[in-house]
Amino acid sequence: MTHSKKQKSTIRPARAWFEAILSSLNEGVFCIDENWRISFFNEAAAEITGVPWEEALGRPCHEVFRSNICKKACALRYTMETGKPIASMSIKITNKQGVKVPVSISTAVLRDKQGKFAGGVEAIRDLSLVEQLRKELDARHTFEDILSKSPKMQHIFELIPTVAESESTVLITGDSGTGKGMVARAIHNQSPRADNPFITVNCSAIPDTLLESELFGYKAGAFTDARRSKAGRFALAQGGTIFLDEIGDVSPAIQAKLLRVLQDKVFEPLGGVQSIRADVRIITATNMDLRKLEEEGRFRTDLYYRINVFRLELPPLRERMEDIPLLVNHFVAKFSALKGKEISGVTPEALAILMKHTYPGNVRELENIIEHAFVLCAGGMIHAHHLPDELQPRSSIQQRETIDLLGEYEKELILNALRKNQWNRLKAAQDLGIHKTTLFRKVRKLGIDLPAMDGRSKQ
Repeated sequence: MTHSKKQKSTIRPARAWFEAILSSLNEGVFCIDENWRISFFNEAAAEITGVPWEEALGRPCHEVFRSNICKKACALRYTMETGKPIASMSIKITNKQGVKVPVSISTAVLRDKQGKFAGGVEAIRDLSLVEQLRKELDARHTFEDILSKSPKMQHIFELIPTVAESESTVLITGDSGTGKGMVARAIHNQSPRADNPFITVNCSAIPDTLLESELFGYKAGAFTDARRSKAGRFALAQGGTIFLDEIGDVSPAIQAKLLRVLQDKVFEPLGGVQSIRADVRIITATNMDLRKLEEEGRFRTDLYYRINVFRLELPPLRERMEDIPLLVNHFVAKFSALKGKEISGVTPEALAILMKHTYPGNVRELENIIEHAFVLCAGGMIHAHHLPDELQPRSSIQQRETIDLLGEYEKELILNALRKNQWNRLKAAQDLGIHKTTLFRKVRKLGIDLPAMDGRSKQ
């Protein structure tokens, strides 16, 4: 047998073995040639897409997968043009039945023995079960419409039902954008008054000359343009809850009238002579230090103690950075639905930048950042360059620091889960919403030292 014949005889079995191995994998695998036509398609890929392998062969890959990145952000095209592989990117594809399937993809370039480009290969993992588990995990960190996994916010979630059952006045404090209005609505929704109105008044947005009539209403003829009577916000909130946001901005005159409502449960419209009973639960909020204002004589002491019966203090986002990935996923899903764009999430580099920011505007600022990215991102994943200019790293050193910060955050998250579960790896992985093998890989990568004891002996 000549050398050429020997070579051919070994190539054929090698290719057959190669295809047999790929066909036996649980992950979908397909290859494309230099013309972007599918040249190999294993059974797992057929199962994920709903397209039989014989139907997929020879077709352009975008016709088979119909993913949200095919047109403008194709991962395989990026790999084939740059030579850089992509690992575990989360996207969605549309299967043959028209159902969107969450998957993760990894890409690589195929080269022949001479190193010449011969096509590309992509591995696909069905994340439907993982997505379901992630949603269940997210649900554990959601109260009404408020998302958080931080211990401080979880404590507030525990308090809200108890506070809601009472009729006591509640003062919610916290920086602007921390979600004071959402907490106020959650208290109302959990209360016996939930079926009645929830009325919001932003005291800082209404000029002081108009705030009295806005709150208490007015009678016809009370002033020049008052041709007919108008009900105020307290009248509209009867039987329900009124939320007075930015209570620290109201004038001493309005403070006196609010004190009467709290003390006597009555109010009078502007120009009226008959008192109206106020069957209203009052919740207030401020980003100011009311105690300091009270000491300076700018806020009534008696009103301060009336509204401060029960106080909930919301932490700023910079003190609960573990919530950022959760909030980012929430806002991506929200804007995908509102704007009709198929965006799967953010890249690790973009998330690293978001983790480094201090958020003076808190959750509201993060939401605005994601909305900004949606304007620039056509589809697929939000990359670092889609974020606002002020968040862009100015140097390669800053970029490395950002990536290091994300690694430190991930390490701390894993350590917290392990400590919580007495170093039981399986339970920690379940808490984190990842597979145990993924946890082992991250433990090795991040250099986490594990004790010999893993918590299983206590079960």
